[in-house]
Amino acid sequence: MSIKLCVLASGSRGNCTFIGTENTRILIDAGLSAKKTAERLADIGENPEAIDAICVTHEHGDHIAGIRVLQKKHDIPVYANAGTFEGIRAARQGGDVACRQFTTGSAFEIGDIRIEPFSVPHDAYEPVGFVVCFGETRIGVATDIGIATNLLREKLRSCEVIVIEANHDEAMLHEAPRPWSLKQRILSNQGHLSNRASAGIISEIAGEGLKHLFLAHLSSDCNTPSHARREFEDSLAAAGHDHVTVRVTKANVVSEILELK
Repeated sequence: MSIKLCVLASGSRGNCTFIGTENTRILIDAGLSAKKTAERLADIGENPEAIDAICVTHEHGDHIAGIRVLQKKHDIPVYANAGTFEGIRAARQGGDVACRQFTTGSAFEIGDIRIEPFSVPHDAYEPVGFVVCFGETRIGVATDIGIATNLLREKLRSCEVIVIEANHDEAMLHEAPRPWSLKQRILSNQGHLSNRASAGIISEIAGEGLKHLFLAHLSSDCNTPSHARREFEDSLAAAGHDHVTVRVTKANVVSEILELK
């Protein structure tokens, strides 16, 4: 028995992560168009008809853009908490999506996958991260985070695989030709994690159990894959965790496929 993970896309233009077992296949967010989601699934040998659920972290457009068409065309159930459901209803992209409601902090199951939703700080109605469990394997997915919390550390500490936000390089953000109000939002406690902040969290919680790290939600103009990778690899090495494999995800192509036995 194995579990398969691939980040289909990650960034401000769309976020979507595939996690599947032999019997169950889910998407974490669906921020690409339905057409593009189907194309990315085909790239990894999957198709929308086989998807059992879409689990939504929050209602921002780059996380929900494709859910209405995917549900209508392929009859895929959408799972969200009460706040996110309210946000989806208010968002134009959400349209008339029907959601199966979960409670933040309470685990639920889809097929042979167990999902633990937990609160994260971000400027959305009721944003969450997920720990996705299959047997002894735990996969943490946490993007769009303003600051690290004790709950975030607790949830990710026991994970073998983590998909974590590495949104911006701090110097590049300060120098970017962006409105100061936008920079303030990104840097706020409800905004996004920098490479340095995110790497610090991972280096703090990493143990022998953490094997694989996917860096997600990189800014297209305030970060680069090389900046992000170097920050994490240097931080992990300094903390004695150079056994962790670091991968950088992108907006325009699928990530490497990870299969865990």
